[in-house]
Amino acid sequence: MITSPHQRYQQTQLNTAPPGQLLLMLYDGAIRFVRMGIAGIEERNFEKANTNLCKAQGVIHELIAALNFDYPISKNLSQVYEYMIHQLITANLKKSKKPADEVLIYLLDLREAWDTANKSVNSSQGHA
Repeated sequence: MITSPHQRYQQTQLNTAPPGQLLLMLYDGAIRFVRMGIAGIEERNFEKANTNLCKAQGVIHELIAALNFDYPISKNLSQVYEYMIHQLITANLKKSKKPADEVLIYLLDLREAWDTANKSVNSSQGHA
């Protein structure tokens, strides 16, 4: 149950955000969780690492679920996402930040690409 004003605000954001913005929010969440998982490994706080790396996997599963397989690129993105999940599992099991660092780089690059695409679409729609 949503009780705090902050939670109500976040829920409103989710319910009213356009699809491109929702995608960026998913990437932001995954990036945040991977960073916190890496911090957990560095701090040798393995509960923190496990919790956050698992949350990051959950967000990446949502990214897979959001794919529209009518477009050929979706198959490639699905494979990249599956690889990221595999790397996060490896990082979690071995308590090694190297695989998680690799995933973070991919997430940051993909987020930047989607942000650019989103801005391009919004710009072209604004001038139409």
